[in-house]
Amino acid sequence: MQIFVRDNNVEQALRILKKKMQREGVFREMKRRRYYEKPSERTTREKAEAARRARKLARKQAVRDGLIAAPRNKRIGSRRGTLKPSTPRTGSTSTPRTGN
Repeated sequence: MQIFVRDNNVEQALRILKKKMQREGVFREMKRRRYYEKPSERTTREKAEAARRARKLARKQAVRDGLIAAPRNKRIGSRRGTLKPSTPRTGSTSTPRTGN
């Protein structure tokens, strides 16, 4: 793996390196190798991963075929509560509204 540092911008090069390593699964592999994993645990984990991949592939195919609806996109931030911090609402502190 090779990362080029442009304009002495090491921070940007590190971000790119971390992103590439994340994509390759290096961090996941390091985390898994921290402790010994018994062969029986390894086969169980690999079977579970294969089943998860198969379910994901079947779900994507079903969406393409129109058998199920596509999942809704997750919103990063909801509009509610982003403008100001929430304050506890009590009846005694609020002023009554008059309707005209």
